[in-house]
Amino acid sequence: METSRLFKKYQKLYGPHFTKELCKFAVSLMETENGPIKPFTKEEIEQKLNAFGIKLEYNKLYDFVYVANMCKADFLGDAVPNDD
Repeated sequence: METSRLFKKYQKLYGPHFTKELCKFAVSLMETENGPIKPFTKEEIEQKLNAFGIKLEYNKLYDFVYVANMCKADFLGDAVPNDD
């Protein structure tokens, strides 16, 4: 099966982490009840982290970009009151 072979090759290269392109694709599918989200950029997330003095010790590639946008899609307005 072609997809399985490509996935195994991807994991061999990057492990269970998001590259820029994979993150962009995954985030493009995220939405709320009101439709697709306007995703945070990597730079926006880095600015927010720096503003609050947060340092990510175990971040790999674009994992933090994926997680921030997942939280925006799933929790913003409910458990998380605003973008900050």
